[in-house]
Amino acid sequence: MPLPFELDRSHTAPIYRQLYQRFREAIADGRLQPGNRVPAVRALAAELNLARGTVEAAYQLLIGEGYLVARGPAGTVVSPQLAPKFSPQPRAETTTTTYQPIHSRALPIPLQMGLPALDAFPRKLWARLLGRQLRQAGLDGLVYPEARGHAPLRAAIATYLGISRGITCRPEQVFVCAGYRACLDLIAHTLMHPGDACWLEEPGYFMARNALQEAGATLVPVPVDEQGLDVAAGIARSPEARFAVVTPTHQSPLGVSLSLPRRLALLDWANRHGSWIIEDDYDSEYRYQGKPLPALKSLDEHGRVLYTGTFSKVLFPGLRLAYLVVPPGQVDAFTRQADRLHNHCPHLLQATVTAFLNEGHFARHLKKMRSLYARRRQWLVDALHQQFGERLQINPQAGGMHLVAGLREDDVELAHRAQAAGLAVQPLSQWYLEDALKHGLMLCFTNITSAEQASALALRLAQAVHHQSSER
Repeated sequence: MPLPFELDRSHTAPIYRQLYQRFREAIADGRLQPGNRVPAVRALAAELNLARGTVEAAYQLLIGEGYLVARGPAGTVVSPQLAPKFSPQPRAETTTTTYQPIHSRALPIPLQMGLPALDAFPRKLWARLLGRQLRQAGLDGLVYPEARGHAPLRAAIATYLGISRGITCRPEQVFVCAGYRACLDLIAHTLMHPGDACWLEEPGYFMARNALQEAGATLVPVPVDEQGLDVAAGIARSPEARFAVVTPTHQSPLGVSLSLPRRLALLDWANRHGSWIIEDDYDSEYRYQGKPLPALKSLDEHGRVLYTGTFSKVLFPGLRLAYLVVPPGQVDAFTRQADRLHNHCPHLLQATVTAFLNEGHFARHLKKMRSLYARRRQWLVDALHQQFGERLQINPQAGGMHLVAGLREDDVELAHRAQAAGLAVQPLSQWYLEDALKHGLMLCFTNITSAEQASALALRLAQAVHHQSSER
């Protein structure tokens, strides 16, 4: 039944009249549409704890007035003759909201940040693996899931990290979470106290910034230069900080890598002060010059790094599947919090990702995507140079999934105009917590499918820039 009935037995109107009125209201406001079948008299009487005669009286009244039509064994339905928007009484005011969710299931917009190449994902292979897991699922797919994540997936992740990222860990240290934000939530609930100082890269990933602020952390912006996070500046600003959130492989958003001396300095600081380093290794698989850099966690000899990775950037974001690696001494504490938070991902998806990893599809997919992204990135760089020349300063980094095009003008206004033209361009200045030191546009190239498309997008962006300049 698509509508709840709340009947008032103390009301002066008889129960059958109240029931009649509820049906009229449901038809008027569209909850019951022409042709919809209504419950049988016996079923509705049992559901509402009423006598069958009471329900029968309401139905006969509705049938007599043309709201319902009795069709014998086929049941009773709302009259198909009623207009779909039939409304004999004023409809209740529709509730609306002005809040715009970050994730709304909308189709990708050109140059949108954070998305892998959705057109190149092996959907047929994925569907076959998914179907196989569904067919082979036993009782383990029906019971409550393991709080830490599917055990075979945690083992596969531990193996993958040991080979590709130089991280030595056991499956017990791996926690599967519903996205990077869920990893941060698990860390915050396990280790963080309100007011804890936390270094944050400046500029830095806004989702991490928002999550840490909501957790009650006191954010300490630490500048980033061509060598990554300025550790000395962080120590000068807050030497006793309890956390540092870093993206050492491809700094988000500037794309630079944290140099080895600074990696060692950061680890030394954390070890001396008993602080925690949260390593966000969100797209380390995509490096176009040389081999992928080892993870900061691979240098961690004292268990001060909490390592996070995600499948959203390398497979597809609809998975909402990330993982967290914690030091051995923290496994029990994190397990307790994971069990309390119910931070679960669907078992079927976890099992499918496990097969994707163990059967070699993941490695082949990454190899294909590195080559594809290198080509698509070059298409966009060439197109931007052709349209803008020296007006945009483009310095492609060794890896990553987006470009940062430097500007000497207002990037917020320009980004707004580009967005109005249907381009999901983001202004670099809004990724700063304090005053922006650099201005630019951030453009993701992963879903550009041809050089011609790149040229067309660059032209649209140039037209937006020209429109802004002509109004000055």
